[in-house]
Amino acid sequence: MLGLSIRFWRNAVLVGIVASAILPVIPVLIWCFSTGWHFPSLIPDTWTARGWIYVTEPYSRAFPALVNSLLIASVVTLISFPIGIPAARALGLHRFRGKRFIEFLILAPLIVPELPLAIGIHILFIKYGLSNTLLGVMVIHLILVVPYVVLVLAGVFANYGPETEESARTLGASPLQVFFHITLPAIFPGMVVGGLFAFIRSWRTYVFTLIIGGGVVETLPLAVFSFIGEGDNHMSAVLSMLFIAPAVLMLVFTARYLTGERGRGGFVGI
Repeated sequence: MLGLSIRFWRNAVLVGIVASAILPVIPVLIWCFSTGWHFPSLIPDTWTARGWIYVTEPYSRAFPALVNSLLIASVVTLISFPIGIPAARALGLHRFRGKRFIEFLILAPLIVPELPLAIGIHILFIKYGLSNTLLGVMVIHLILVVPYVVLVLAGVFANYGPETEESARTLGASPLQVFFHITLPAIFPGMVVGGLFAFIRSWRTYVFTLIIGGGVVETLPLAVFSFIGEGDNHMSAVLSMLFIAPAVLMLVFTARYLTGERGRGGFVGI
């Protein structure tokens, strides 16, 4: 009886979580194919596919913005690994003087409010010619996503035993062989989880992209807010669905690493 009660409440909580995630999206889905939806009408007055046709047009702002967002988020996520893995290994496996201060510095981009941080970095980027460039936007996104990768992988390394690496070196394995055959398979689930958070953080970044990119580098969040500012609910909904889709797909493909044996070791350590 107790088992049935626990299962019932667990399923109820799960249904509640799923409903809270799906229900807010339903009006957006309706707006994707409608216009002129006014209170107290339960359904829109008119239906249209204008937004979807616009997205496929060669002059559309949506497709270049989508490509820019995918390019920036993908490149930044990949670059964050060679930066984040050594830092995470040091924090997860070793104790040393100043460790807490290093942890604070790594977490600083997540603690400091976005607007003053973006303005301060923008001044430096103007000086070094990175303002209003794709490279500058990638660099600022990298500053934002590396802490997520370090946080996740530091937890993985905190539960990682380096003895197998030492045995492999004793048997004559090179550093690259040790990394690719021993270290990488062990930390790969953590890399997937860290990569998911890094991709989503870069994908949804608006303030930093607007200030550093100066409107020259347009990503999907900028395009969405542009149409929202114009009061075009239909186009805003269409672009919002394009904005949601890649993040949802990433979550679906990496969900098995978030729980269970594959995802064990995630946020423990720092």
